[in-house]
Formats: sequence, structure tokens, C-alpha cells
Amino acid sequence: MKKIIATAIIVFILAIAFANGVTPSYVVNAPGVATGIGAKLLCSSRFVSGLSPEQSFDDLVQYSSILQYLDVSYDDANQEVTTSLFGMATKTASYQPGLGCYTEHDGFDERSTADIQPMPVFNSRWPHGTRVETIDAQMQRTLDAMVAEDNNNGLDTRALLVVKDGDIVAESYAQGAGPDTPLLGWSMAKSLTSVMLGNLAYQDQLDVDEQLDFASWSEDKRADIRIRDLLTMTDGLDFSEQYNPGDDATAMLFTEPSASGYAIARPALHAPGTRFNYSSGTANILSRIYFNRTGGTLASSLAEYRAHIAGPLSFQHAVFEPDARGVLVGSSYLYASARDWARLGQMMLQGGVLNGQRIVSEDWVEQSTRPNNSGNHKAYGYQWWLNTGDAAPRWPDLPADAYAAQGNRQQSLTVIPSENVVIVRLGWTSGRYPANERFAEIVGALR
Repeated sequence: MKKIIATAIIVFILAIAFANGVTPSYVVNAPGVATGIGAKLLCSSRFVSGLSPEQSFDDLVQYSSILQYLDVSYDDANQEVTTSLFGMATKTASYQPGLGCYTEHDGFDERSTADIQPMPVFNSRWPHGTRVETIDAQMQRTLDAMVAEDNNNGLDTRALLVVKDGDIVAESYAQGAGPDTPLLGWSMAKSLTSVMLGNLAYQDQLDVDEQLDFASWSEDKRADIRIRDLLTMTDGLDFSEQYNPGDDATAMLFTEPSASGYAIARPALHAPGTRFNYSSGTANILSRIYFNRTGGTLASSLAEYRAHIAGPLSFQHAVFEPDARGVLVGSSYLYASARDWARLGQMMLQGGVLNGQRIVSEDWVEQSTRPNNSGNHKAYGYQWWLNTGDAAPRWPDLPADAYAAQGNRQQSLTVIPSENVVIVRLGWTSGRYPANERFAEIVGALR
């Protein structure tokens, strides 16, 4: 009887899908993508962020109505989540401390090679440690009111934090989050990936004008792609940053064991350096470069990352997740507390230095926040969104020198050098978030 009911449901869904113009590719790929995104995000939400299964599932189904039909099984003892969709596909994601979650793929077991210990937590003043002794009462009331208003309006803001002159002056949390909660930044991870490449450049292990040695690129025009082209999203690769089943981004993140391998295999569409094309695939190629330059194993690349990035930044509650191949998913999978995200912004604001340690050169920060040379969208630097470069500013009420790391669900880490301000906003907003208006109000209140 269950099989008959399941078959009837499948036929019904297919009929509705085709009647509404859904492509065969969508239908064919939907079960794998749905179970992949379900297992991965539910696992990380539960075991990395510590959110409840109910809240985790509510977040998940905002992406697509089909996800409400997932059958979800939590194995708290083994820290695994398994999802299935009408028996058409089943995926399991498992958690490992320090590494987060990834979807299991046969033949891939890179995590067994890495023994990850928690990052040290220091009882010193932020940004080095956990103590925050610089809260401004008026600004705190302002942020609390903003978060309350956001959530009364269904914007699902979970963290809002402001740094002024190097100190946290206010931070407000909601919906189960707190100062120590690692929250998913989605594409904000791209900006940290850029910093990781910048650190290699600072150590003279990388030149942005060098070309890549990927074997599959040597015989076609991809051989002309430079690291600089990847950093500015002007590499010319044919990659679709759409989020439907069958599109590049969803296939790469939720069905493939190697995100970077998928992206490297994409063909060329434009000459390098001529066209901006926002691409999570490009960020994962950058992450693969970091992996290759730091020993070519998960253990070696994580050791480098912890010694030269996470350690100097004093990340306290951050988890950068690898894919099944063992490469950090530099496009998307950094979970970090609002305070940790603010540390990244403060380092950029201070010209590449934090906690007395230089992480990237001052020139790297300048290059990262300079418009690119593409012919279609210049307001993007080295994996940072800029407020200058195009005909109209991205945030018209913020200073022209503002720049930001941004991610799906309206995550943002905004740096405003002329005001000596860093603003972090994390949440789960499905539509527009009024960042321009909110952040302009914050800047005005700080003056």
C-alpha cells in the first residue's frame, strides 16, 4: 500500500510540475538535490549551529516547497542526518567535531586523515578573546529595537553586531542564536577564501598574475586564466549561479563529492578578464588552489589555515567545512559567530593586521577593495562587493568606500573605513533585507 501511495504521489508531482512548465532536467535532478541540501543543511544546523530540529527544518523548507516532503531521520548518537524523498533518493550527512558536516559519498573518506582540535578560547578582550567590555547603552537599545522590528516583520534576524573604533559597541541576538553560535554565512565564505589566497601571497607562495596548472585547462583557452581573474569573478568560465535542480550551483554543492572538481571541469565561455560572472564555482577553484599549495591534503591545508588564518584572527567559534574530497568549500560553508565574522572585517579595516599579526599585506586589502576591469560589472573586488565602480552605488546611503562580504539569506559583513565601522548581520531572510537603510541609521547614530 505504501508503494502504491508513493507512486501516486510521484505521478501527481510530475503532472503538476510539467503542467507548470518545469523542465525534465529539473524533475530528474530534484530528488538528488533535495535530499542533498536537506541532509547537509539539517546536519550542520543541528550539530554545528546547535539549532533545534524544528527550527532547522523550518529554515530548510523556505528554499522550496518540495523539501517539506522529505523524510528526515536524526541519529544523535552518531551525529548523522539522513533524508529521503519518496524512495527516489536518499542522502546521509555526518558531523565531525572541528570539521562540521558533509554528505557521504562512496569512496571518499578524507576526514579520517584529519585530527582537528577545537580552537583555543581566550578570556581576553575582543578581538583576541571573548570579553566584551565596551557596550554603549544607547547603541545597544538601537540594535535591540532593530532586531525586534526585523523579526516582527518576518525578516528572521539572528545576530546584529556593530564595531566602532576597534571595539564591539553593541550586539543583539534572537531566534536561538547568541555570541557563541556559529551561523552559516553562505557566500560570505568567499571573502575569507580571498584572504586565504592573500595570505599565501604575503608568504610569497602565490602570484595573482600566474596561470593555473590544471591539466584539463592546458589545451584550451582556459590556460589563459590567471588567479586574478578568479579573484574578481572574471575568469570567463561557463557557470550558472542559479539554484534550481540541474543548475551548476546546486549540482556542485549538493550532489558532487568535489565542489572544486566540478567547477574546474566547466568550459570557457568568455575571454578571461572581460566579463564579470558571479560564480560559487570560481570561489571553489580558489579554495582548490589553496588546498594544492598547502600540501594537497585536508590535514595539511587545515593546519595551514589554522596557523595563518583562524589562529591570527582568533576565531573562537568558527567551522569551515570541507567537501568529501577534503577541500574547504570556499564558496559557502563557513559557520562562524557574529563576533568571529566581525574579526574578519576588523582585520580588513586595519589593513590586513589583527591581534598584532599581519595576515595579508596592506596592498592586498587595497587590491581586494578596488573595482575590477570587466566590461559589465566593476563593483566587485577580490571576492568583496563594493559600493563604487558601477554607475549607481550598491548602498546609496553609505559612504562610497564601504565594501562587504554577502551571503544568501541576506548575510552581510560590511566594512566602512571612513567611519571606522564594521557591521555584521546574520539571519534567514528569504526576500530583501533593508541593509542600506539599517546600516545608514547605525552609522548616523555612531557619529
